[in-house]
Amino acid sequence: MKSTMKKKSLPLVIGLAVLTWLWNEYGTGTLATMAPTPVASSDGVLEAAFENRQSDLQVQGEGTVVHVLPDDTKGSQHQRFLLELDSGLTLLVAHNIDLAPRIPNLQKGDRVGFNGEYEWNDKGGVMHWTHHDPRGRHEDGWLERSGERFE
Repeated sequence: MKSTMKKKSLPLVIGLAVLTWLWNEYGTGTLATMAPTPVASSDGVLEAAFENRQSDLQVQGEGTVVHVLPDDTKGSQHQRFLLELDSGLTLLVAHNIDLAPRIPNLQKGDRVGFNGEYEWNDKGGVMHWTHHDPRGRHEDGWLERSGERFE
């Protein structure tokens, strides 16, 4: 009976030893600081992605329309506009209107939420995949204005 108990408790002891080592090595503060931390703000994530020239990043956020551009009608049609995030970073939003409804009467000053894929460029980046994926291979995206979602 004792040898069975030793065999069963050995993984627990090893696990506790590893956790203790990790806590001593990386832990800071009290148990309150061990609570799950909230996801970083999208502005911070996008600023880091811009600085590191990172692309293919699925992210949600919100910004203010600073310029409404003409639709891109070459190939798949896209509604295009520039969003300024609260951090000051600007994004070109390219919303595929062949796959999702356009935001009607979009105007400078409108607040628009987004879930899409960020692609780096030297002007701030492009937000695309702001629509559902009809093939189901990519996370669905969306745009939202005044509580109305366009996906």
